[in-house]
Amino acid sequence: MSASLFTILFIATLVLTTLAKLWLAQRHLAYIASHRDRVPDAFAGQISLASHQKGADYTSAKTRFSMLSILFDAVLLLGFTLAGGIEKISELSAHWFSGSLAQGIVTIVIALLISSLLEAPFNIYSTFAIEGRFGFNHMTFALYVADALKGLLIGAVLGLPLLAGVLWLMERMGTYWWLYVWGVWVLFNLLILFIYPAFIAPLFNKFSPLKDEATKSRIEALLARCGFTSSGLFVMDGSRRSAHGNAYFTGFGKTKRIVFFDTLLEHLNIEEIEAVLAHELGHFKHRHVMKRIVSTFAISLAFLWLLGALMQTSWFYQGLGVSTPSTANALLLLFMTMPLFSFLLAPVMSAYSRKHEFEADSYAVRQTNSRDLVNALVKLYQDNAATLTPDPLYSKFYDSHPPASIRIAHLEAA
Repeated sequence: MSASLFTILFIATLVLTTLAKLWLAQRHLAYIASHRDRVPDAFAGQISLASHQKGADYTSAKTRFSMLSILFDAVLLLGFTLAGGIEKISELSAHWFSGSLAQGIVTIVIALLISSLLEAPFNIYSTFAIEGRFGFNHMTFALYVADALKGLLIGAVLGLPLLAGVLWLMERMGTYWWLYVWGVWVLFNLLILFIYPAFIAPLFNKFSPLKDEATKSRIEALLARCGFTSSGLFVMDGSRRSAHGNAYFTGFGKTKRIVFFDTLLEHLNIEEIEAVLAHELGHFKHRHVMKRIVSTFAISLAFLWLLGALMQTSWFYQGLGVSTPSTANALLLLFMTMPLFSFLLAPVMSAYSRKHEFEADSYAVRQTNSRDLVNALVKLYQDNAATLTPDPLYSKFYDSHPPASIRIAHLEAA
């Protein structure tokens, strides 16, 4: 393939993907608006019209803002590629440092920092304007900055050695460097799974052992029935940052722990909490977490193999506005453009995730009362202002969970 032909392919894919995303968002907005004035029959009597309309307005606000982000992301990608952003950063790195490893690290770090800084206003507006307008944001700007600095520090401590190791292997391990890099990547991710609950998560939130004895006893009985062992039941101070509620498993092996947002415990009764946890245990029983880890590792292996093939061609660099081939430039280019070329895989991945949610729901109703899970979900939809009427096509592309009405219908049938 020639460089000019690849440039045309890149521009065409960028334009078509951007237009498709905007079209899907517009469909979503129109569908929500057309159903805003009536609560769906499945939720009549459980959710008020005011709550339904809040969910519609909240989702619409986020969707409209996402359309601006879509356009910005397209411009930013063009800036880094055809407009010469990566090329300029690479030239500056070569001017500052003589070694290829140092040049590569600096090139990637600068590109990521620029991207993060340019995207920060979008994150700030989403947090303090949209989330704040609908009563969900509890975060102060000082806490936001503190979180950002902590994230930056953790990224430097963990990410820089990994980046240095990856670039070193790419330069020194010959034709099959991608196998060595993949092995390091797998080990790094497994390490993060082990250390995250005890060392990283507590840097951002406070985790306290669950103290309510009635709830604790009921949960422990459920865990025993399901054959699940964990290192503890914890309550996270999620209300410090947001009014949204959730519960999740974290960790791996003996470091597994169950975490409840304090906001979740405030809004659900003990039977509903048990039902929500049973759903999460369904993911464990069906090995969904392990399946997702394995699929992620498989995708990363394919990604690295593809990178190994592309970085040997001149058209890959030149077609994306980079005249200086290097391992760092190749890594950056594929990292930035891969989401563009893999956009059509989004509905496949979403369908796979929704399948897991249905399986977890089915497991939950075998362990607890299905009505308790339905009631819990209705409360969560209402408390989180999730729209009850997403556009079906938009949902197929983006939603990792089934739409509310479909999910409730499955549970009631069960």
